Amino acid sequence: MDADTDICTMITNHEIDFRILGEEMQCVELELDPQETAIGESGSFMMMDQEIQMETIFGDGSQQQSGGIFSKLMSAGKRLLTGESLFMTAFTNMGSGKKTVTFAAPYPGKIIPLDLYRLNGKVICQKDAFLCAAKGVAVGIEFQRKLGTGLFGGEGFIMQKLEGDGMAFVHAGGHVIERELKPGELIKIDTGCIVAFTQTVDYDIQFVGGIKNTIFGGEGLFFATLTGPGKVWIQSLPVSRLASRIISYGGVGGRRREEGSILGGLGNILDGDGM
Repeated sequence: MDADTDICTMITNHEIDFRILGEEMQCVELELDPQETAIGESGSFMMMDQEIQMETIFGDGSQQQSGGIFSKLMSAGKRLLTGESLFMTAFTNMGSGKKTVTFAAPYPGKIIPLDLYRLNGKVICQKDAFLCAAKGVAVGIEFQRKLGTGLFGGEGFIMQKLEGDGMAFVHAGGHVIERELKPGELIKIDTGCIVAFTQTVDYDIQFVGGIKNTIFGGEGLFFATLTGPGKVWIQSLPVSRLASRIISYGGVGGRRREEGSILGGLGNILDGDGM
């Protein structure tokens, strides 16, 4: 499926066309017909046409929030458990023709379009993956019911779930690999490399095992295991890994770490970066 040209048909959610632009630092351009609305994660907005109206809303503005102010507060409050903002932003085309609004990825990686109608109405993803969606897509929380998965699975007890029959867009770091797992097929993944998976996939954790692996392996104590059937999306560069590398390179007090240099601090002096 070509994300740049595919026209996505909705059932109950608003219908939007889209283009994904860029390579390492991507953005997604949503084309809205008159009175169509898209929702975006706080801080993801990039640009929009003049006739598009922006409105801050509680939660995601989906059908699930139609039960009054208490229901809206509960739905929006759940987002705090996933580390997201209490509010989201709705962008509605108030003009007479098609208009566009664009959302940008927060760090280097790929934007993944998810057609929830073709994915049986639900996808589970990491807590900070959601970027934007057609109005009507519900952005909620998914509790990991297994104690071991919740304690050691990297994502904790709580993940995001995207429900509905419209288009949703999530962001992942680095390169993204999409795998279709057959019934009973199992893959082991670094816990931070999971982006999303469909609801039919069984998510669990497995101890790495072995004293040398545990103490000296440097890969953590646990694998994430995903068992089919279903579809999974895997990222090559989790944002936590990117952040830790940047911090370790800077070192204490902003000084850089000498990566393999036998000169140590002397190398800084020779390079002109004095003590």
